[in-house]
Amino acid sequence: MTKADGQLKISQLVALVAVAEQGGFSAAALQLGLAQSTVSHAIATLESDLGVVLLLRNRVGATLTPIGSEIYQQARAVLDSLAEIQQTAQQAKEMHIGRVRVAAVRTVATHILPDAIARFRQQYPQMSVEIAECDRYAEAEQALRAGKADLGFTLLPTSVDFQAWELFREEFVALLPPLATAIPSEISPIEQPPLTWSELLNYSRVANTRSIRHNNLVEQHLARFGYEMPIVYEVREDSTLMGLIEKGLGAAVLTRLEAEPVPAGVRVRSLPEPLERVVGIATLERAILPRAVFAFLDVLLALP
Repeated sequence: MTKADGQLKISQLVALVAVAEQGGFSAAALQLGLAQSTVSHAIATLESDLGVVLLLRNRVGATLTPIGSEIYQQARAVLDSLAEIQQTAQQAKEMHIGRVRVAAVRTVATHILPDAIARFRQQYPQMSVEIAECDRYAEAEQALRAGKADLGFTLLPTSVDFQAWELFREEFVALLPPLATAIPSEISPIEQPPLTWSELLNYSRVANTRSIRHNNLVEQHLARFGYEMPIVYEVREDSTLMGLIEKGLGAAVLTRLEAEPVPAGVRVRSLPEPLERVVGIATLERAILPRAVFAFLDVLLALP
C-alpha cells in the first residue's frame, strides 16, 4: 500500500493548506512556526507520494495547479474535520471531569438546587456541582463578578452585567401569630376569608435586616395602597423571626419559600393585594464558560 492509498501525513496536508492560503513558502513557514526548508520538504514529499504537481513555484511565491486546487479543497476539509473531532472530544472531556459553581441564597439552596443537582448527576455522573451559599441575592451577583461562581440565582430584572433567564415567581405571604382559638378542622386555610389590610396592620412587623431589597419591595407595595407597617423587631436569622411570630410578638411578610418550614400554629395568608418577585439564574455577560455550565442551566430551566 502506498501513501496515496491512505497513509498521507497530516503535516503534509497542513503544509499544503498553509502555502495555498498564504501564497508562498516563506509566509506559510512563518505562520506555522517552521523553517522554510521544512515546509518545502513536506510539499515535495507530498507531490512525490501522490505523483502529481500541486504547486507552481515562482519569484513571488507559489500558486496551485488545477489538480493542486482540487486536492487543497480536500485537504482543507480533512483538517476541518480533524478540528471538529478535537472539539467534540474536548467538550466530552469537559462534561465528564468538569464542575459547575453555583451561588445561591438559602431558600434556593434548600428548595431548588437538590432536585436540580440530582437530575444533573443522573445525566452526567462524573460532573460535580459546588454550592456557594449567600445571605442575599446581591452576594450571588458579586460572586459572579468576582469569578467565584459560574451561575448565580438573582432577582429579575438584574444588572446589564448579566445574561439572565427567569426560573420561577415567588408569591409574598403574611405570616401571622397563632390564634388563641384554633380554627375548626372543617375550615381549611383556603376557605378562610381574605386577609384585610387592617387585619395585617394590627400586628407589629418583624423583618430580617439582611433582606434589604426584600424589605424595600414590601414597603413599596404597602405604600402603593396607602399603608405603612413600621418594623418593630429587626433580626438577622429567620429562626428568630419565626420564634417571635410563634409567640405572638409580630407578623412578617415573606415569600412562600422563605416561610418554609412553617412552625405549627403560625398562619400563612395571601396578602390583600398580590405581590410577587421574579427569581432568575444568571451568568456574567460575555463570560467564557465550560459546556457543563450550560448543561446544568438546561436542567434548571426544565424544572417543573
